[in-house]
Amino acid sequence: DPKADSTRLILNRKAQNTVMDMAREKGTVEDLELDEVLLHGFKNIKCAESGGPEPGVGCAGRGVITAINFLEENGAYGDDT
Repeated sequence: DPKADSTRLILNRKAQNTVMDMAREKGTVEDLELDEVLLHGFKNIKCAESGGPEPGVGCAGRGVITAINFLEENGAYGDDT
């Protein structure tokens, strides 16, 4: 979601920083920590916004795939969570 506002009602705030925006700031997604991108909202619902590439650079699907891979590799979710 380019506006990164899908989780705003669950988090009771305007918008959350996206995985892709923070990866751009730090240089790579490998430099991110899970607690930087995963926030807990209402009823402890885990929230993350994937974001996307800069306009005109690539497709939004790549941002979603990158975010999902990062969350999965860092144990953000699984069968027991």
